[in-house]
Amino acid sequence: MSFHDSSLISSCNASVTASNFTCHNFFVTFYDVNNNEYINDTGNYTEEYQPFALPLWRHVLWTMLFSIMVVSASVGNFIVIWIVIVNKRMRSVTNYLLVNLSLADAMISTLNVTFNFTYMLNLNWPFGDFYCKFNQFISVVSISASVFTLVAISVDRYMAIVNPLRPRIGKRATFGIIAAIWASGCVIGIPNFLFFTTDFNIMNDGSIRQVCFSEWPDGITTRSGIEYIYNVMFMMITYFIPIISMTYTYSRIGIELWGSKSIGESIQRQVDNVKSKRRVVKMMIVIVVIFGVCWLPFHVYFIITSNYPEVTKYPPIQEIYLAIYWLAMSNSMINPIILYWMNLKFRRGFKQFLRCCCALANKDSQGHGLFELQQLDRSLHSHSPTQKNGTSTVSVSIQSDYNNNITE
Repeated sequence: MSFHDSSLISSCNASVTASNFTCHNFFVTFYDVNNNEYINDTGNYTEEYQPFALPLWRHVLWTMLFSIMVVSASVGNFIVIWIVIVNKRMRSVTNYLLVNLSLADAMISTLNVTFNFTYMLNLNWPFGDFYCKFNQFISVVSISASVFTLVAISVDRYMAIVNPLRPRIGKRATFGIIAAIWASGCVIGIPNFLFFTTDFNIMNDGSIRQVCFSEWPDGITTRSGIEYIYNVMFMMITYFIPIISMTYTYSRIGIELWGSKSIGESIQRQVDNVKSKRRVVKMMIVIVVIFGVCWLPFHVYFIITSNYPEVTKYPPIQEIYLAIYWLAMSNSMINPIILYWMNLKFRRGFKQFLRCCCALANKDSQGHGLFELQQLDRSLHSHSPTQKNGTSTVSVSIQSDYNNNITE
């Protein structure tokens, strides 16, 4: 699915300037700068475009909102990855999959959102033909990987709780699943890499802007039946089918954990184990619900504009789409927040990361700060009992708190 609004290259152009929000009619054609002629994919015809303009304060507001989202998503997901990597006790099947989820979310925010947002605001693609292809390819790959990882986590939890006697997934099998997830995403994203391209538009003021759009075998975007089928399939594979699948698995898990009653008295260890599983399942259910809420408007927008393209002619559509796109992409920012909020182990891991940053940024004693950082690094990889003595040394006290509380 293209993550540029169809109105960018159809009857509703998303050009933005710092002026009053108005809509003007004019005509645009593609321009071949090499042959110095006006062309497009189907012949010498022109299309009517309606460029929208935002006032400066709203332009700045959207820039701030997207900047906050990109930075928060990138940093938050990096910290999640760091927590699992530096602590051996966090390296479980579920946490490996959470690392994969964070990697996919970080790729969405760093490699895709910034470039798409810039293009949506200015209707000018300054990043070249290759990145036009790669940007659309990586968006599909990373979003597919993120969704498939959520499904894999739900299946893993289902097998562990509903069918506890069956063999658990091992580390090698987990890495195989992760590889299959990314391979599937790449296969789904190949059409975008093949059919996205760039061309030049002549604006009514005579300026030339480069656009990034899809040119399928049966026509350019918004005219291609193949693209429509591809987008519908993408929506089904990465939203509706996963939502149905995860609803079933977590419903069964919920019945098992909350609906069943044990015969006789349970020992405290069993009670604690059930409570721990419930906390993890609650967290994953919240992640899935947030995923569904964030992406639902995006897919509804696609369905509406595909069947009623005239709605893209209304002036407010640009900001409506910006809001919908921001909400969908913000899912990458929200997941680390959920982990911090609902998981004590990750919460202490986030605090651990901040302590590391503070130790590194200590300007009062550069040499001592470096020594503490080295001690901290060694302590994260050591489980020696001598480091759990409650000493006042920063690196040792952090290790004690970290290993006592961030366990699988």
